[in-house]
Amino acid sequence: MQMELRPLMTGGGYEVVTCWYRPDGDAVATLILASALGVGQDYYKPLVHWLVEQGFRVITFDYHGLGASRQGPLQQCHVNILDWGRFDCSAVINAAYRHDQAHPLVWLGHSLGGQLPGMTPNSHLLDRIITVAAGSGYWREVPPRLKRRVWMLWYLAAPLVTNVVGYFPGKRFNMVGDLPAGVMRQWRRWCLHPNYAVGVEGEPIRAGFASVRCPITAISFEDDELISARNVERLHLDYRRAPVTLMHLTRKECGGAIGHWGFFHPRQKTRLWRDVLLSELHPYPRRQAAG
Repeated sequence: MQMELRPLMTGGGYEVVTCWYRPDGDAVATLILASALGVGQDYYKPLVHWLVEQGFRVITFDYHGLGASRQGPLQQCHVNILDWGRFDCSAVINAAYRHDQAHPLVWLGHSLGGQLPGMTPNSHLLDRIITVAAGSGYWREVPPRLKRRVWMLWYLAAPLVTNVVGYFPGKRFNMVGDLPAGVMRQWRRWCLHPNYAVGVEGEPIRAGFASVRCPITAISFEDDELISARNVERLHLDYRRAPVTLMHLTRKECGGAIGHWGFFHPRQKTRLWRDVLLSELHPYPRRQAAG
């Protein structure tokens, strides 16, 4: 396995840092792994290394303002989630597509990473999308145990602290990590609306989700502490022109607790990575005609 660090200039005029992992032989496909909100790309290394062993070229990246793509104080980072889609994700997809147009291009998105293809103008270049624990963030449909906490977050902590500090210091609250103010404010607006991002942003985002035509497999878990089955269904209804397969797994099917984060733990190599993820990637999707 080989790894190369590549900064990419985006259409937003800033750089995002990507890591390209290559198998020793020819790659069977390219897979872009998009992180959950506030999670650095290094978190996914166990799965990345395993995928490379299976013959995939894997690209990970940090959104602007986070991890290796953070440049300066967060108070000076004027970016929102839509910027991450139209600039960051677009740049990564373009780079991957230019590098190899002969093999399939797959998007694996965790949580927020599963929402972003609907906000990314060149997602038509993708051949397949797999989302993991990805759903709408509408607060009234989250798991019951979380509702009181998110009410406190959206109506008290988030607006007050973000305005005072100039960014959201999530690490101090053990919530989502430190986020630029624009990201937190936009995410708050979405989570307070029954139709999430589409309900707030309107027709441009509705059309963006509708432009995705490649097959989507949505993998989710009954014991997810952050999103419910209804959240998952709501999000994937927005991909209304894509063939969507919902795979909602029980604790019994998973062999134990998974929650929002457990899919990426190395102990899942056999049950979830090989038997679920790899089976969704085989046979490798055929390259679509770009357009």
